[in-house]
Amino acid sequence: MQRTLTVELKNCIDTEVKLEGFVHFRRDLGGVQFLVLRDRTGTAQCVLGKGVHIPLLESSVRVIGKVVANPRAPQGLEIQVKQLEMISVAVEAAPVEVSKEEWKANPETLLDYRYVSLRGLKERAVLKIQAALIQGFREALIEQGFTEIFTPKIVSAGAEGGSSLFEVQYFEQTAYLAQSPQVYKQIMVGVYERVFETACVYRAEEHATSRHLNEYMSLDFEMGFIESEEDVMDMENLVLAYMLGKVAKECQTELELCGVSAPTVPAKIPRIPLAEARALCIEKYGYTNGGKDLDPEGERIISRHFLEHFDSDFVFVTKYPRNARPFYAYPNIEENTTKSFDLLFRGIEITSGGQRVNDYQMLLENMAYRNVTPEGFGAYLEVFKHGMPPHGGLAIGAERLTAKILEISNVRYARAFPRDRNRLTP
Repeated sequence: MQRTLTVELKNCIDTEVKLEGFVHFRRDLGGVQFLVLRDRTGTAQCVLGKGVHIPLLESSVRVIGKVVANPRAPQGLEIQVKQLEMISVAVEAAPVEVSKEEWKANPETLLDYRYVSLRGLKERAVLKIQAALIQGFREALIEQGFTEIFTPKIVSAGAEGGSSLFEVQYFEQTAYLAQSPQVYKQIMVGVYERVFETACVYRAEEHATSRHLNEYMSLDFEMGFIESEEDVMDMENLVLAYMLGKVAKECQTELELCGVSAPTVPAKIPRIPLAEARALCIEKYGYTNGGKDLDPEGERIISRHFLEHFDSDFVFVTKYPRNARPFYAYPNIEENTTKSFDLLFRGIEITSGGQRVNDYQMLLENMAYRNVTPEGFGAYLEVFKHGMPPHGGLAIGAERLTAKILEISNVRYARAFPRDRNRLTP
């Protein structure tokens, strides 16, 4: 008999089926026992007679039985079990009972036992939605003529300078884990004009917050022959609409499990220069923002303003100062700003991007301005001697985007096995 998936059961009423999956939940009511079986598509309630041995939760089992309608059961049906077979029996009780898992309870415990807690319906729904977002990113860019690339993650220097680098012993040399594929994306613009990558990046920043990871999935693209950074923002607008449209179409069950709906991306996401955003925080909300950038409270205020006044969950903040952006950001010398932007989504930055410097001499001057030495950037610098077009790009943090869509309070739960300041396992 061929295996039937739980999602297919609604088309199998009054027929005999074979299910294979995990013991998600079990209950003994005296004269009758219930086993909830979980497979990759969902769950099904199975009814067994008294005295049938049901193994520990998370054991792998095979069930053969008849599908019958029952309006009181999940999905309006249940399986009257004729045969229960053990495939792989759990040898001890699971450290986390995933059928009763609550995201906000014992967060460190859920992370400690991630190898089991990920089996929970909500937990795996998060990662399924994230997978659809990343697949949508790929599909949207391929439709726009982009080519996927695969760049090194062991590098000789940091793409953004600074000290937030993880050192790696590379034979007789010191190397680093890549902060970003930035330099390689730009080089590859000279090859394909439009490129993208989905891969992990690494930041050795000693944060211990609900919004930071030290390893995260970065969704990057770079595009050549642009007029300005506006072209890059327009492209992200299009890509995000595609990504969220895909989630809404293909992940309705998962969205319902998480109790949310996919947000709507405006036809044109609103834009505000950083200086105006900071002034708005002061004049309208009485909040003075510290630092060169918007701080977390400033991001929340600006996002709330644009939601209330423009009905948009998204807002681009543009024209960041030169000293707040990497050396490759194209400068507006007269304003001491850059052709750069961040995208805020529901109170948090999910994207950083802009137009890049494509002139060799300007690039050297920018590096000197930011106290970045050319050493270690040899191949990257050489390419700008050979006719690089005006270009720009961005990077989206996949976990932050996922967390904000699903209203998850801590970004660590938007990654299967998070790496933060204190966590290297599992």
